[in-house]
This record gives sequence, structure tokens and C-alpha cells, in this order.
Amino acid sequence: MKPLGDLETLVMQTLWAHPSSTVREIHGRMEGDHKRAYTTIMTTMDRLYGKDLLTREKDGLAWRYRPALTEAELELQLADRLATEILETHGEVGLAAFVDAASADPSMLDRLEALIAARRDER
Repeated sequence: MKPLGDLETLVMQTLWAHPSSTVREIHGRMEGDHKRAYTTIMTTMDRLYGKDLLTREKDGLAWRYRPALTEAELELQLADRLATEILETHGEVGLAAFVDAASADPSMLDRLEALIAARRDER
């Protein structure tokens, strides 16, 4: 799964705040710079449904959408896939870059060590 685009992210955030919504309801909640055509929101929600990020059920003539994952679950899924892709593509260099990035904040480096230790204990 690729990270979400700006509009997809906005739609997901709106659905997390209002977890059972039709396209019309989501469109009505978009304001200012975020306002898009109704058909654009409809297409975006259909694509998110196609990516298994939304579920839907008929509500009269409309579809009522719900997030398939919580925001935290989606964030974890995206982060796991990104980390896997970096390590598979760049191997040792990717791993070193990850540790270097964590080193910028000593508390993150400590947290990384704790996560590694916990994972080793699971074995």
C-alpha cells in the first residue's frame, strides 16, 4: 500500500471524526481550501474502499462508509510497509540510516533499544 494522498488523508481524517458517513455528509464537512467537487469526494471514497480502507453498506440510494482501520492501525501498517521496503531495497545502508535518524533524539534511540530488546525476548 502506498501512503495516502492529501485528499485521501483528509477524507480518512473526516471519517475517523464521523465514522459513519455518506459522500454527501463528508462533502458537506469540507470547508475553505479543502472544499472539492462532490464527484471528487465520491471518487476518492470509492478508491479508499477499493484499497480496503473503508467499508460501505447501502443506505437508501447512497453508500454509508466507515473506516476499516483506526488511524493508529493505518499508521502502523504504512510504517511497517515503508520500513520493510527501505530494508529490502537498501539493506545495511537503510538500517544505518534508520539508526542515524533515531540518534538525533536520544530518547528515540533509547526507545529503539527497548523495542529491540523486547523483540529479542519474544523469541
